[in-house]
Amino acid sequence: MAEKQTAGRKALGEFAPQFAALNDDVLFGEVWSKENELSAHDRSMITIASIISAGNTEQLEAHLKIGKKNGITKQEIVAEITQLGFYAGWPKAWSAFNRAKEIWKED
Repeated sequence: MAEKQTAGRKALGEFAPQFAALNDDVLFGEVWSKENELSAHDRSMITIASIISAGNTEQLEAHLKIGKKNGITKQEIVAEITQLGFYAGWPKAWSAFNRAKEIWKED
């Protein structure tokens, strides 16, 4: 079972407490925890693809780190970002590679 998420409360708890609670309790507490429906690895692959496709690079580094923790290999992240380059855009893939190479640099 995944550890309890508190990043929302730490980052936004005082400013946007309801949003922070939804992030920690619903998104990560309920949705991400249903590993019998979709593994954490697969959820990370989907989430990373969504973030890259939308161009939301502010959250990308954190989710790449979560993805690596959830078992995404260097080979898998390279294949995913390459695939996204053709569907989401070359510049988005380039930006994602710049972040991913730092996280998987020792692999």
